[in-house]
Amino acid sequence: MKRTNSYSVGMKGEELAANFLKENGYHILQRNFRFERGEIDIIATKNKILVFVEVKTAQSKNMGEPETWVTPAKQQQIGKVAQKFLIDFNDESFDCRFDVIGVFLKNDPEITHISNAFWL
Repeated sequence: MKRTNSYSVGMKGEELAANFLKENGYHILQRNFRFERGEIDIIATKNKILVFVEVKTAQSKNMGEPETWVTPAKQQQIGKVAQKFLIDFNDESFDCRFDVIGVFLKNDPEITHISNAFWL
């Protein structure tokens, strides 16, 4: 049951993050892009920048801010999946960056968007 709740919390956060990006001028190319054992939550573009977005969602702040949960191992995994997407995307005119969006669910959700959250 906990896994189902975690999954629905994560999906709610990803939906809020995607809407946030759209409202801020991003074009969503793909959601939940998977390769091997990895996944990128949202892939978007804005101003000729291809943005790979990891979304972290929490219902409480007991474990800190959700955007701080992207470990170096997770960053490497995202990088590997991004490389696969870039091969398929095949458009070298875009720059790339890695963003993290933290979503704190409550009556009025808090969204924190960190551009260039990490480099690989």
